[in-house]
Amino acid sequence: MASKTSGAKKSAKKSRAREFQAGDLAVYPAHGVGRIEAVESRVVNGEKHDFYIMKVLENSMVIMIPTNNVESVGLRNVIDRKEIPKVYALMKKRQEATNETQTWNRRYREYMDKIKTGSPYEVAEVFRDLYLLKLNKDLSFGERKLYDTAQGLLVRELSTAKNTDQQTIISEIQSLFVSE
Repeated sequence: MASKTSGAKKSAKKSRAREFQAGDLAVYPAHGVGRIEAVESRVVNGEKHDFYIMKVLENSMVIMIPTNNVESVGLRNVIDRKEIPKVYALMKKRQEATNETQTWNRRYREYMDKIKTGSPYEVAEVFRDLYLLKLNKDLSFGERKLYDTAQGLLVRELSTAKNTDQQTIISEIQSLFVSE
């Protein structure tokens, strides 16, 4: 009887997880927007498992994601176009520069953790904070890489959501910071 209960819980959990089809666009944390190329079954350690085969648009990297791990790895839909103004509002909102007093490696770890969440809002916060920080001082090598990563992830996802080119998104983002 216990196995029926755990099986019911598994199927309930699986039904809540987003299911993707071949051709769907999705976002994989820290790698960005990709296209689900296929859904394949493979035998791993003697057990059959289903995988999403995702190709990252930026660099054609192929990622195999177990379909039952979609939530734990953070695979999600591309942000809805209606959510973009919220992302822009977050970037316009100026935080008190609490991160400026932290050492660069502590900031780096904090920002990396935010990027790994895959949330467009967290990535936007990292980009905003590093953009503002670089106006006042030179970024460390690691921070520059994080800045470039955050900008790339944000621009690619927003341009995909708006179905426009990346340069348009870059211009829109830059205008958020010069309006003051």
